[in-house]
Amino acid sequence: MKFNKLGNTDIDVSLICLGSMTWGQQNSEEDAHAQLDYALSRGINFIDTAEMYPVPPTKDTQGLTESYIGTWLNKRGKRDDIILASKLAGPADWLSHIRGGPRLTADQINQAIETSLARLQTDYLDLYQLHWPDRHTNYFGQLGYEENNQEQQTPLDESIKALDDLIKAGKIRHWGFSNETPWGVMKALAICERDGFAKPVSIQNPYNLLNRSYEVGMAEISHRESVGLLAYSPLGFGMLTGKYIDRQPEKARLTLFDRFTRYTNPESVQATKEYSEVAKRFGLSQTEMALAFVNNQPFVTSNIIGATTMEQLKENIDSIDTVLSDDVLKAISGVHQVHPNPAP
Repeated sequence: MKFNKLGNTDIDVSLICLGSMTWGQQNSEEDAHAQLDYALSRGINFIDTAEMYPVPPTKDTQGLTESYIGTWLNKRGKRDDIILASKLAGPADWLSHIRGGPRLTADQINQAIETSLARLQTDYLDLYQLHWPDRHTNYFGQLGYEENNQEQQTPLDESIKALDDLIKAGKIRHWGFSNETPWGVMKALAICERDGFAKPVSIQNPYNLLNRSYEVGMAEISHRESVGLLAYSPLGFGMLTGKYIDRQPEKARLTLFDRFTRYTNPESVQATKEYSEVAKRFGLSQTEMALAFVNNQPFVTSNIIGATTMEQLKENIDSIDTVLSDDVLKAISGVHQVHPNPAP
């Protein structure tokens, strides 16, 4: 396994991070524990979860993912062997079952951390992330910022101070963003500089061959401000494995849940087919090529992979040893020039 520093901290995190959002929906508690055991055996030390998981989020399943990790920690006693990250939800009409409607106020942040720690059966998190902003902006595939003069928002100052207080209380070691914009990150850094708060150490945004928008603006921030990318959806909800080309495999995520349409538009399908041809030309599986592309970006701190089967998990982790030649990268660039960011 390869490791990177988490921001400007002294924490080494594995370049492959084990994601968990299917645990409690597509995966059982037994599956989750098996994946955790195997991931650690392969050198992974970084585990990512969220209070709203599993996905798709429902009132009946919310919190199961964290609970499964908690029971694993209780049985295995490996807390000091892992870097554990979770996220607290921002405002969303479809999450009224979380805290009566989640916000990123100080009171709600304090409530959320206590609930997550209880489910995870630990007294601290290594990384606590704001899952998405508490303001009107563009995220989750929405392009084009539009003003909303009627918006309600929690000031970043309030959220950051609450997180800084959690660090001082020993309940979290560091904090980071998720689904954040360049403005949000730079504004937060300015607040931290002004008020002496702990700075964010990471940002968890989507990044894959179908969505390289992070390279515009955000990558420079990662480089210059030591706020590295924790890349999620490196396989575009499985689209970049090629398994959805001209078919709908049984029990696959995009087959089971019609809410996931971000990577299924005609432009993404066509780009996926062309990336598949590149992989075949160079004797690579499409999965290892897509993951290796993410692994080798200098602004990426860790690549968050998820799997519903052990076979998928093994292949995903194996990507750590794949090195893409200049010819492969040139071919990838050729497809990208024709189909730039078809899934924003």
